[in-house]
Parts: sequence; structure tokens; C-alpha cells
Amino acid sequence: MSQDTEVDMKEVELNELEPEKQPMNAASGAAVSAVMAGGTEKNGLVKIKVADDETEAGTAKFTGLSKEELLKVAGSPGWVRTRWALLLLFWLGWLGMLAGAVVIIVRAPRCRELPEQSWWHKGALYRIGDLQAFQGQDAGDLAGLKEHLPYLSTLKVKGLVLGPIHKNQKDDIDGTNLGQIDPTFGSKEDLDTLLQSAKKKGLRVILDLTPNYRGQQSWFLPSQSATVATKMRDALQFWLQAGVDGVQIRDVESLVDAPSYLAEWHNVTKNFSEDRLLIAGTELSSLEEILRLLGVSRDLLLTSSYLSASGFTGKETEELVTQYLNATDNRWCSWSLSQVGLLASVVPAHLLRLYHLLLFTLPGTPVFSSGDEIGMKAAALPGQPAKAPVMLWGASSSANTSGPVSSNLTVQGQSGDPDSLLSLFRRLSDLRGKERALLHGDFHVLSSGPDLFSYVRQWDQNKRFLVVLNFGDVPRAAGLGASGLPASVSLPPGAELLLSTQPGGKEGDPVELQHLSLNPHEGLLLQFPYVA
Repeated sequence: MSQDTEVDMKEVELNELEPEKQPMNAASGAAVSAVMAGGTEKNGLVKIKVADDETEAGTAKFTGLSKEELLKVAGSPGWVRTRWALLLLFWLGWLGMLAGAVVIIVRAPRCRELPEQSWWHKGALYRIGDLQAFQGQDAGDLAGLKEHLPYLSTLKVKGLVLGPIHKNQKDDIDGTNLGQIDPTFGSKEDLDTLLQSAKKKGLRVILDLTPNYRGQQSWFLPSQSATVATKMRDALQFWLQAGVDGVQIRDVESLVDAPSYLAEWHNVTKNFSEDRLLIAGTELSSLEEILRLLGVSRDLLLTSSYLSASGFTGKETEELVTQYLNATDNRWCSWSLSQVGLLASVVPAHLLRLYHLLLFTLPGTPVFSSGDEIGMKAAALPGQPAKAPVMLWGASSSANTSGPVSSNLTVQGQSGDPDSLLSLFRRLSDLRGKERALLHGDFHVLSSGPDLFSYVRQWDQNKRFLVVLNFGDVPRAAGLGASGLPASVSLPPGAELLLSTQPGGKEGDPVELQHLSLNPHEGLLLQFPYVA
């Protein structure tokens, strides 16, 4: 090879490779042979010639377009039209998506505005009339009640109706001081501590100020009405200022000119704060008398014996509920079977669970007495009024009763039993406080079979709840019908079981409504989703 045609040489280091792994081609083979023939092999290094000019190897080198060439092509009429077309398509697509979103928003169902609700609208109230009986001790007081706040918190109730605990000398109006706590219950400082502790647990405290609670006449003599009214007005202002969340007064039917006084005391309460509550209690069951007591005070809660007049049948209960809601123009109401007594003292034992389900799912505030959650019943001696029974906390409670106590009747025994009345109470109370349909939903009665009371609770686009109650002594097919109801009320083919008042049903089980049947004295709570 001549020097004129010889290309630059590059030195390549070849590792010692197995013969079959060494790269070999004709050119390189010839070069290696030539070098070896010349005796230039040294320590595995071989010098070969590699051509720098890729053109000579037959490979064309691509250099792309120059800047001037790119600008020339980009400015051509064809590319300009293409760019404008793509830009137009982008903006048309974007505007189309925007218009579609607007149409969806406009045509979507509007959410109903949530009603304004106070704390007593959001759950049950729990009455503790006798501190000693509730605590199960020889000396029940405010300090001892504070120790039971963790338990009360597990019940998911929103308020405690406490007392009366004020100083009251039996049938002596001058010896009665509505603004002073009876020393046997503690001091005002003890009440202040209880209020603060209850607030931390999310519990409100309502103070019962029924004046002559130890006497024969709760409001003393009719001739003393003016004096009692003055004392009550002053006591309302004092205790509201002291931090209580409301006041309860019972036996208002025996108060002379009760509607006028109730309206006045209600105004005192609301003028102090809209967040304060006044509860009136009566043993009356007549709807006419109840409406007279309610008067013009639309935010007044009234506990009564109204539902106890049902005869405990499905149709009578349905009639009482619908008449009350219609007569009160669907105003907010409360539900109980008496102003102070226990459910089990009024309701037959086989319907007790069913009534818990009923009270927790009707539109309004359910009101219970201490002991209702475990099915306690007040005992009365012949010729004497029933007294609050000692709360059965555990086996040791038997020391405060007339005989041994079964563990399944106590708080301790029922707490660990998922099928107990206490577990049912807690479950219903929890649902009542968080589901919008149960909080403030519409109420619609369904047609159903004999001995049944069935209704739907629904709110806007939230899940619906179906309640079916069998008051009868025999199994019944539900036979649900929604004829004559608003178009918004429709029943799906199936629903999901949330709970039953009797053991056996499993939460989440599917239920075909067309073939739904209930056992004697059974209540079912079912849920199904909203469908647009």
C-alpha cells in the first residue's frame, strides 16, 4: 500500500479472546495476517487500519436541514394552513368540553339546602331524674354523676336532662329555692365541674326546675301561681347564665294558664340564646290538650303520654303519628311515651325493642329515661307511686335491689352481647346522629299488611331508610305499597338489611321487598341508595 493512499491508522487493543469469540472479517483478517507475517505481534496488541471516511465504507452521513431551510419550509402556504387548522381544532375541542360541563351542571339535580339545626335536633335526650337511683349508691350526687360520663358518651345521646336537684321543702313555697342546689346533691361548684366535663364529652346538660318535686302538687296551690311564675323566670335567667343548656319543667297541665307562662318562659330562654332549650312535660295524651300547651312556641319540646294511647297496635300507632305530624304542621317535635317514666313500664315487654326502633327513626327528638337502654322497669308498691329503680350496672348492683340480678339484665352483661337491648340502643342512637335521612329527612308512610306500620325516611340524594314494624303476634308479609305518595318516593326491588330487632338477621344481607316478611313483634331497618 502506497503512502499517498494510506489512511490514518488507529491503535486498537484486543484482549485475548477465545477464537470463537474474536471478531473476524476479511479486512481485519488480512491486516492481522500481514502484521503477523511482518513479525510485529507484541503482547497481544495488533495494529490495524480503520478508515475515517465513512463515505468510503458506503455509509451516507445525514446532516439535517439548515436553519434557513427550516424557516423556508415552515413559511410555506401548506404548513401555515395546517398550523391554523390544528389551532382551530384545539380551541373548538376545548370550548366543546366547557359547554358540556356547563350543560351537565345545569341539568344535574340541585342539592336541597340543609335546614338549620340545633344540638337537640341531632340525637336523643337522656333523663336522669334520680341521681341516687342512677348511680346505684347510698348517696348519689353531682360528683358521682361525673364519673359516669364516659358511659353516657357511649350511648351517643346529645343531652342529659338532670334532676330536679334544687332546694325544695315539701309543699312549702317559701322553703323552695329554684336557684340553689340541695346540699345532698352537691354544690354549684360541683355542677360547674359537671358542665365542663360534659361539654368535653359532647354532652349538653338540661336542668329540671319543676318547683315542688317533693310535694303533692308540682306547682303548689293555684293561688300561688303568680309567685311561682316569678321564681321560675328568675331561676331561668340564673341557670342559663350559669351555663346550663336548657331547662325542663314537668306537669305543666296543672299550671294555671300554662300556655301563657310557657310562651313567656320560652321567650326568656330564646332571648338568652337560640342555642338554649325549654322542655315541657305533661301526662296528658289528648292531642287537643297537647296542641293547646304548645301554643305559638314552635321551638318548644313537649314530652307526653300521647303515644301510650295507641293500644300498641300497628294501625293505631300509625294513625297517632300521622295525626300528630299533620296537626303540628310538621314542626319539630319530641317522642316519648311519658314525661318521666321508663319505656318498659308502659310498653309490653315483647314490643320493647320495636319501640326503640320506632322512637329513633321518627322525625323529631327521641327522649329516654335512664334504664331504658337495658330494659329496666319501675316497680311500684300497692297504693304508692312508682319510683325510679336502681340502675343495674353489674352483679354488685344486686346489693341495692330486693333480689339477685341476672347478668343479661345489667349494663356490664349487655355491653358484651351484640344482640342485647343495650347494643341495639347504641347502634340506633349512632345512626340517628349521623344519617341525614334520619336527622332531618322527609317522612312518608307506606301502605302495608295488617298489624304493620311502615315508612320511608329520605333526604335529597342521600341513602333512604325503610322501617317496617310488625306489632302483631303472628308472622306477616310486608305487602309494601307506595301508591298515592309523591313521585320522589319509590321503592326498589331490593334493599339491604341494616338491623333487626330480633337475632338472626345479618347486617348487609340483601332483601327482596316483594317477598319481605316479618316475625311476630319484629322491626326491620333497611337501606337502599338514591337513584336519579
